[in-house]
Amino acid sequence: MAEPPGAAAEDAWGKVDAAYGDNGLDSDDEDSDYQQESYKESYKDKRRRAHTQAEQKRRDAIKKGYNDLQAIVPTCEQQDFSISSQKLSKAIVLQKTIDYIQFLHKEKKKQEEEVSTLRKDVMALKIMKVNYEQIVKAHQDNPNEGKNQISDEVKFNVFQGIMDSLFQSFNASISVTSFQELSACVFSWIEEHCKPQTLRDVVIGVLHKVKSQLY
Repeated sequence: MAEPPGAAAEDAWGKVDAAYGDNGLDSDDEDSDYQQESYKESYKDKRRRAHTQAEQKRRDAIKKGYNDLQAIVPTCEQQDFSISSQKLSKAIVLQKTIDYIQFLHKEKKKQEEEVSTLRKDVMALKIMKVNYEQIVKAHQDNPNEGKNQISDEVKFNVFQGIMDSLFQSFNASISVTSFQELSACVFSWIEEHCKPQTLRDVVIGVLHKVKSQLY
């Protein structure tokens, strides 16, 4: 029995719709997967680029640091003839920098010691100045006192009094067990008992004693 013409047409259109309908769903799923994959790839690329840029900045900073050290440290510029045509390695730059810093520390310590010595010299000169001013003032207050000639014996008594006082402290401070110990004790005694103020007190005491014997 033959089918009606209308039924055959509807059957055909139904198959076409079904076919196109399935293909449409598959296409949407593929687009969605592609977009996700593209997003993942894009995120990875961004992270990779950011990491590469950060690493490049770090390397540039290190390179600039080494270049600055080579420009600041004099010994990095004064290269040996054997390596003058070669670029200094980072290890050599660091070692030369360490050596130069140690040299600066030694120079600083040396300058501090020199400054300390100069300050002591200045203090000694100030004490001498005060002593001379006192001598001049004493002569002005009693001008007739200086008219009498001082004998060599008086000068020797002054010198002997100073030496006796120094020898007392020297004998009490020095050990003669060995030459090394003697040397160490001598320097220690000089620093302790030969300070300008200490010597000044010794001399003043001797002069007062001699003066009381004369007048």
